[in-house]
Amino acid sequence: MRTLVSELNIDFMGKRKLAIMASAIVLLIGAAALGIRGLIFGIDFTGGTLIEVGYEQAVEPETVRSALADNGFDDAQVQQFGTPQDILIRLAPREDMKSAELSDRVFKILSDSTDQNVDLRRVEFVGPQVGDELAEDGALAVLVALMAILLYVALRFEWRFAVGSVVALVHDVLFTLGLFALLQLEFDLTVLAAVLAVIGYSLNDTIVVFDRIRENFRKMRKGSPEQIINTSLNQTLSRTLVTSLTTLLVLISLFIFGGEIIHNFALALIVGVVVGTYSSIYVASSAIIMLGVSKADLMPVEKEGQHLDDMP
Repeated sequence: MRTLVSELNIDFMGKRKLAIMASAIVLLIGAAALGIRGLIFGIDFTGGTLIEVGYEQAVEPETVRSALADNGFDDAQVQQFGTPQDILIRLAPREDMKSAELSDRVFKILSDSTDQNVDLRRVEFVGPQVGDELAEDGALAVLVALMAILLYVALRFEWRFAVGSVVALVHDVLFTLGLFALLQLEFDLTVLAAVLAVIGYSLNDTIVVFDRIRENFRKMRKGSPEQIINTSLNQTLSRTLVTSLTTLLVLISLFIFGGEIIHNFALALIVGVVVGTYSSIYVASSAIIMLGVSKADLMPVEKEGQHLDDMP
């Protein structure tokens, strides 16, 4: 595969306008989904009580939802969890009832509403103040990561590369968040961890590409910035594809066999790896071209009097 890919000469930058238009359309859809539908935050962020129960036979979530609504729990969120016999219930915090009392009452309602045996599998409680703190800390973690990356890339390469890398990372994060909002998937701490992992993975790809671009800008005496970047992208394509495909094999296995509890975590990583691979090729490289990168920006700075020191 490495030999086959290394012989390719794909005009990536010639298609950058089409790629930018496609990214803009997708991000607009994602932004609209975030604005209109919003993210479904997990109990980690919202606070409340999470109850998992198991039935002997398959049960419809609507049946469970109706039983709870008839007994004063109109705001209960009910969904199947893993198998048709497993039900997950989320309840908002209640000032008039403690968590243990709340879970006992819900369990009694469900047991009385069916002839089946109902097992109480799990009960989790997060206070609203803790949930707010987690949401703030999570947003701060993403912001600090982006700022640290901006500073690191600016020091290692050049400010245009720093801006390009952050644009690519923001693209990846917005794409992932937009997908979760569009599909109305739960966003909890595990998904936040996946988003932070996506930032690291995407940056790693981008740094490899940028390193080759800088090297070729210094080595290749002829060629426009677009041609040099195209050459660099083709030279690093085999490494990018091999790394992404091997990572995806693990993540897809995790998604299929890892169980319902980590589905969203694995899905966020799968989406992030695919989009991160795309953005390291098109978004980051297109950004530095739009910012006007040139050979002069990447040539080593010659110290004053250095040419005299080199003379015999």
